[in-house]
Amino acid sequence: MKKIIFKGCGTAIATPFNEKGVNLQEFSKLVEDQIQNGVDSIIVCGTTGESSTMTEQEKLQTIECAVKVANGRIPIIAGTGSNNTKAVMEMNQKVKELGVDGVLIVTPYYNKTTGEGLIRHYTEIAKNTDLPIILYNVPSRTGVNIKPEIALALSKIENIVAIKEASGDLSQIAKTANLCRENLAIYSGNDDQIVPILSIGGIGVISVLSNVRPKYTHDMCYEFLEGDKNKAAKMQIDAIPLINALFSEVNPIPVKEALNICGYNYGEPRLPLIPMSKANQEILEKCLKELN
Repeated sequence: MKKIIFKGCGTAIATPFNEKGVNLQEFSKLVEDQIQNGVDSIIVCGTTGESSTMTEQEKLQTIECAVKVANGRIPIIAGTGSNNTKAVMEMNQKVKELGVDGVLIVTPYYNKTTGEGLIRHYTEIAKNTDLPIILYNVPSRTGVNIKPEIALALSKIENIVAIKEASGDLSQIAKTANLCRENLAIYSGNDDQIVPILSIGGIGVISVLSNVRPKYTHDMCYEFLEGDKNKAAKMQIDAIPLINALFSEVNPIPVKEALNICGYNYGEPRLPLIPMSKANQEILEKCLKELN
């Protein structure tokens, strides 16, 4: 049985910026609040964390901050993905020194690759670290899809332990679960599919929703995992309006606005992302109040 980094709710945490760079004080506050509200892991410098517009130094500072605040209470997972295989390997070495518990590695974007190229990319990365690796499949952003047969090949590598599935294709995810079995844990990468993916053997979610509703998202996962599937399903359905509002514009535009509404000083996203439209802000605020 492979090592499971976490079960339940992992928060794909947003990053606050100010004129000096990353607002580490505000970031620390959110990390602590997440832990106090029961999340099972925090994923730093992923898509929601705007890693694509952060410098390497900013990423390392932010990851180090999360590790220090968590202080071993929950696992911290670093987003280290790139479309440059060598750069991923170098980043993995640096974040290991900071004390992370695992890495999340998105498929190569823009230059993309073939199926065989994907296997070689991840194989080379895995050979050069002993950190547990979570594959990140989000073809809508990268243009590359980890098909079930590719997931099967990669699941045979000892330290490739899980996949974050944000393809939205439940039939594909079910086939991946069927082929890989206990060799590849599956996390939902879409908040509107948490319970559906748990129902086909998933073990949790890497969530945007939990930035603003951490206890609710954790509880939804554990109601299902501990046997109350009907309650989990109701929680999933009840959360749909807020989830839709959080994805009414490109992530993480809405979740940063939601954090501001909730009283955090999270500011604006970095260009090319822009602040949320006024009309969608009003819908978001209403949905936040309804799912209290």
